[in-house]
Amino acid sequence: MVLTATKGALGFLTRLPTGRSEAAWTAFSETPAAFPLAGWVVGALAATPLAAAALVPIPSPTAAFGYLLALYAVTGVNHADGVADLGDAAVVHGDPEDRRAVLKDTEVGVGAALALGLVLVGLALAALSLAGLPLSAAVTIAVAAEVGAKAGMAALACLGDPAFEGLGSAFTDNDPAALVAPVLVAAPVALLGPAAVAALAAAVGVALALLSWAETRLGGVNGDVFGATNELARLAGLHLGVVAWTLW
Repeated sequence: MVLTATKGALGFLTRLPTGRSEAAWTAFSETPAAFPLAGWVVGALAATPLAAAALVPIPSPTAAFGYLLALYAVTGVNHADGVADLGDAAVVHGDPEDRRAVLKDTEVGVGAALALGLVLVGLALAALSLAGLPLSAAVTIAVAAEVGAKAGMAALACLGDPAFEGLGSAFTDNDPAALVAPVLVAAPVALLGPAAVAALAAAVGVALALLSWAETRLGGVNGDVFGATNELARLAGLHLGVVAWTLW
C-alpha cells in the first residue's frame, strides 16, 4: 500500500515516469505519508547540481541555476500555477465566494504576476546561497526544505476542509490522526543537523499559516492551495535553513 501510494505521489507531484494508475492515485489520496516520502526523492534529485558544484569548480550562479532547472525538471510547473491563482485571489476585496471565483478564472492578473515573481526571485536567491555553502550543508538544507514542503501538504490533507468539490476534496478526506505517519516520515530530518531542522520547521510553519489563511479567506483548501503551499513552504525552508546554518 505504501509503495503504491508513493508511486502515486511521485506520479502526481513530479514528472518522474512512475506511472499514473488509478490504483496509485487512490492509494496516494488515502496515504498522507506519501507526501514527505516523495519529498525525500525530489529533494535529493534537485540537489544534484549543488553536489556537483562542490566536486567540480562550477561558479555559484551556474550551480544555483542548475538547481532551479533540476527542481522544475523534476516537479513541473503545476505547483507554480497554484501560486499564481492564489496571488490573484489574495488581492480580491470580497468574501470567500468572490475569491474562489477568481481561482477558477483563467486570466492572469497583477496578483499572480507579483506572487510568481517573488517566489522565483526568492528561490533563485536561496539557490545562490546554497551554492555558496559546503556540500553537506547545501544538500541537507535542500532535502529538508523539500521534505518539509511535502509534510506541509500532508498537514493540509489531514487538517484542511475542502473549499469545494475537486482536487482538494480528494485529499482532505483524511482524519487528523493520519498526520502522525507523515510526521514520522519527516522526523529523520533531525539527524541532518540544526540547519535541516530549521528548514523543516519553517516549511511546515508556512504550510500551517497558509492553511489558516485558506480556511478564513477561501472557506477551505483546494488544489491551488496545495500547489502554493509546496512552493511557499519550500522557499521558506531554504531561506531559514541557510540562515540557521550561518548563525549556528
